[in-house]
Amino acid sequence: MGSSLYDILTIVMIAEFIFGNVTNGFIVLTNCIAWLSKRTLSFIGWIQLFLAISRVVLIWEMLLAWLKYMKYSFSYLAGTELRVMMLTWVVSNHFSLWLATILSIFYLLKIASFSRPVFLYLKWRVKKVLLLILLGNLIFLMFNILQINTHIEDWMDQYKRNITWDSRVNEFVGFSNLVLLEMIMFSVTPFTVALVSFILLIFSLWKHLQKMHLSSRGERDPSTKAHVNALRIMVSFLLLYATYFISFFISLIPMAHKKGLDLMFSLTVGLFYPSSHSFILILGHSNLRHSSCLVITYLRCKEKD
Repeated sequence: MGSSLYDILTIVMIAEFIFGNVTNGFIVLTNCIAWLSKRTLSFIGWIQLFLAISRVVLIWEMLLAWLKYMKYSFSYLAGTELRVMMLTWVVSNHFSLWLATILSIFYLLKIASFSRPVFLYLKWRVKKVLLLILLGNLIFLMFNILQINTHIEDWMDQYKRNITWDSRVNEFVGFSNLVLLEMIMFSVTPFTVALVSFILLIFSLWKHLQKMHLSSRGERDPSTKAHVNALRIMVSFLLLYATYFISFFISLIPMAHKKGLDLMFSLTVGLFYPSSHSFILILGHSNLRHSSCLVITYLRCKEKD
């Protein structure tokens, strides 16, 4: 049973790895071509570009973590290698979550229709607002890095003192749990912001439909379509975000009697977010969807030739 589950998780994880690199790589390539051809790129184009890059790094980091664990076990990681792995994961995870959250805020400010002066003020200065949020969350990132670096220093001291296998394994379990709890704590804020944006956008759609009196025209109204399209992307983001959260909690569940299965299951669930959400972004954005249709058409023509 353990061997079969191991094989299934391996296949799923490899599929997610390939799919994630293809979807995120497509977003990077599309925006880079647009930037090179037009010598300019929209603000959202830059957000999409850096979001996709951070997710590619995150996906590779998760795969390398699995390979390292399978070959050596993390209990033998220390020094520069451990520091690079942990800090790369922290940075890529941070931007993967926060840039997606910024997209949610962008949908809210651009599409929602509220008459409150504060909302209108933010709506008219959407780029400045998003830039301030982006710069502000760098403070969270720096604080997170400092906290993780402190845990790494403590682990390295314990690593030098403990020379037996059992003591190192036990100490590393405590160290990894501290890091995971730290990551959960710092991931709550972007999730909460995205959730609030989603709720406000639903309320805006409800108000808009009330104004249209739920008429047949209301369902075909451009504003209604924009609301629904943004809600689809945000719902998928929140659901996939939740699975990513779950992967952190899975890692906290001890399964020492099944070597690697706990980590593999956690990574399989965690990879679902950076791999799948980018595909939904492609479907939800007209420029990315149009480019993907061109690629599919080209590939079909090549097959016929």
